[in-house]
Amino acid sequence: MNTIPAVAQALREALQRSNLRQQDLREAAGVSRQTLANALSGREDFKLSTLMSLADKLGLELVLLPKGAAQGMQPIAPAVVESVVDEARKRLTTSRPGGTGL
Repeated sequence: MNTIPAVAQALREALQRSNLRQQDLREAAGVSRQTLANALSGREDFKLSTLMSLADKLGLELVLLPKGAAQGMQPIAPAVVESVVDEARKRLTTSRPGGTGL
């Protein structure tokens, strides 16, 4: 990630996963409403201290790597665990003619 919009996208995704409200994040990180909006929008530059504070409160850590090293890293996809209901629906849709479900 090497652009401000990409950093903002990572912050937005972490915020969604955290189940925090923007107000909670803003208060915990000690930033103003406008500063948080600017950081999450990806359209405004923001201070490194703002990024460090937001990342910390979202459970993220900033890591600096030599150029090219990040290309070999693959994002870790969250594990998807199907519920019993999901499995039953899948069996129903594959066992009926034409794949029609319920």
